[in-house]
Amino acid sequence: MKISIALTLLAALALSACKAPAPAVTDDTLVTSSVDGVTLTHRHAIQAPQSFTPVNETYRALYNASVMNRPDFGGSLVRYLENGKPFTVLGEVENHWLAIAEPDQQELIGYVPFKAGVKSELYDATLRSDRPRPRKTKKVCVDVGGQSKACRNNDTATWILE
Repeated sequence: MKISIALTLLAALALSACKAPAPAVTDDTLVTSSVDGVTLTHRHAIQAPQSFTPVNETYRALYNASVMNRPDFGGSLVRYLENGKPFTVLGEVENHWLAIAEPDQQELIGYVPFKAGVKSELYDATLRSDRPRPRKTKKVCVDVGGQSKACRNNDTATWILE
């Protein structure tokens, strides 16, 4: 009887020393990283930057930019920015890339090149300045003799006597 009680206690002690297995880390597991004194929350699939300069401003996408999992084109594609849609720039990282988050969020979702977006308040002016400007066409006229001259119509490439 004493032996069975001792074995039961021994089995209970052995089982109580076992730990539950740690949860598996997947690409979607949230992790935190501290870079240059700033704590960043991001998915495990997104690499933490080597350097970080805080920006914390709202930008708008100038084109459908690729959001990468690390700040260079050698990383994996995470998603695309939608042209004209706002996003939050958390900071500037190495290689002159931007660490971004969803609008009004603080969770790092990836990195985009510096020229992928512009501050929201400068977006309209940037689009206006990027439009092609019509060229001023110079009127081509030739003296035909006396008081007459012929001028070229640039739209149709025909000459008109004046």
